[in-house]
Amino acid sequence: MNDPMLPLPGLSPVSGKTVVAKFDGGLLSSDGGVVLLREVEQRLRVADRLAACMVDPRAPDLITHSFADILRFRLLMIAAGYEDGNDASSLRGDPMFKMALDLSPSDRELCSQSTISRLENLPNARTLLRMGRAMVDLYCESFHKVPKRVTLDIDDTFDAVHGGQQLRLFNAHYGEYGFQPIVVFDGGGRFITAVLRPAKRPGGKEIKAFLRRLLRAIRANWPKTKILLRGDSHYCCPEVLDWCRSNGLDFILGVAPASTLRKHIVDLEAKAKASFEAAPKDGKVRRFTEFLDGAASWSRVERIIARVEAGADGPNTRFVVTNLEGRNPRALYEDGYCRRGQAENHIKSWKTHLAADRTSCTKAVANQLRLFLHAGAYWIMWGLRVSMPKRSMWRVAQFDTLRLRLIKLAARVVEMKTIIRIHLPTSCPAQDILRHALERIPRLVT
Repeated sequence: MNDPMLPLPGLSPVSGKTVVAKFDGGLLSSDGGVVLLREVEQRLRVADRLAACMVDPRAPDLITHSFADILRFRLLMIAAGYEDGNDASSLRGDPMFKMALDLSPSDRELCSQSTISRLENLPNARTLLRMGRAMVDLYCESFHKVPKRVTLDIDDTFDAVHGGQQLRLFNAHYGEYGFQPIVVFDGGGRFITAVLRPAKRPGGKEIKAFLRRLLRAIRANWPKTKILLRGDSHYCCPEVLDWCRSNGLDFILGVAPASTLRKHIVDLEAKAKASFEAAPKDGKVRRFTEFLDGAASWSRVERIIARVEAGADGPNTRFVVTNLEGRNPRALYEDGYCRRGQAENHIKSWKTHLAADRTSCTKAVANQLRLFLHAGAYWIMWGLRVSMPKRSMWRVAQFDTLRLRLIKLAARVVEMKTIIRIHLPTSCPAQDILRHALERIPRLVT
C-alpha cells in the first residue's frame, strides 16, 4: 500500500538544498479545467438526456448514485482523457470531479468502476434506440434557430477489437477483427449519431434502414429543413438513390469508376495528359465535365460529375453523382463534395482524442452505449471549442490541445463553510481564454 507520507526517492539537490516530495498535498487535482466541462455539460444536458432513456431497476431507497450522475461522471472522465472505466477508482475522490457532479469536496465519493460497468451492460435494444433519438434531439436543439439547410456527412470507420465481442468480424482489408460503425456528422462538425455494426462494407438495404430512422428523428424536429446527404462510394447504392429521391433529400455521393462512366471521359483524359506533358512545371492539370448516365442497377440515369486530373503519376479520375441542379461541375465537386473530407477530421477527434474505439465490452449493447458516451464527450468538447473567440486558434484547436491547455490544470481546493475556493496556477497562460469561455458558455443553446 502506498504511504503518502513517504518521500519520493532519488531527487537531486537544488541550489545545494535537499528536495523532499511527498503525496501529502491534500485536496489537489490535476484537472482544474473540469469546471469548464461541467458548465458545458449543464447547458447541453447530455447525461440527463441519456439517463431519461433508461429504466432504473434498482430499489429507490437504496440508490446512492443516480443514472444521470453515473453517466455525467463517465462523460467528464472521457472528455478529460480518462477513457478507461478503471480510472474511476482513483478519480471518485478527486475534488474537481466531485464539484462537477454538484458535490462538495468533503462529500461522499463518486461511483466506482464496477457501478459504471453495471450501467454499461444494462441497456437493451429499445433503450439504445431511445438514446439514438436523444442524440439527434441534442443535435437539433444545438441550433439557436431552425436552419434552412443542413448537410449530413455519413461515413464508416474501422474499430479493431481483441477478444470475443459480439458483432466482431474479420476484415481482410485491415487484416484483423473489429467493428465498422457508421458515423454521421453535419457540415459544421456537430455529432449526430453512431451505430455499431460488423466490420464489413454496409449494403444498400442496411444504409436505407439506417437513413430512414435518422430522417424520421430529424423531421420530428425540423419538418421543412432541406437536407443534403454526402458520402463516399460506399453509400452510392440504388436503394439509397431511390430512397433519397422519394423522401426529398438532396445527395452528392462518390461513384466507383466503371467502364460505362469512363467512356465519357476518355477524350478529356487525353487532353489533360497532353496539357500536363506540354508544361509539366506548371503542376497537375485538372479538368471537369458532367453527363447523364448510371449503373445498370440504377432505376434511372443521374447527373454524373467527373474530375479528371493528369500529373506525373498518370491520370486520376473521380466520379460523383448528385441530384443538385445548377452550379458548374467544378464548384459542385470542390465546394460541395470535397468538403466531405472534413468529416474525417471529426472522426479523428472522436476516435483519437476521445478514444471512441474503446469498445472492449463483450456485449454489443454495452459497446453501442460506449459509442453514445464518447459521442456525448465529443459534444462537451465541441461546446467548449465553439465557446472560444471567433478567428482565434482556439476555435479550430484539436480536442487534445484544448484538453492539455485548458483542462489539465493543477488546482488546490479549499472548502470553507460558505465558499469553495479553487486555486489555479498564477502562471497559467490561458487565464484570459478561461474567462472568455465561461462568459460565452451560457449562450451555447437556447
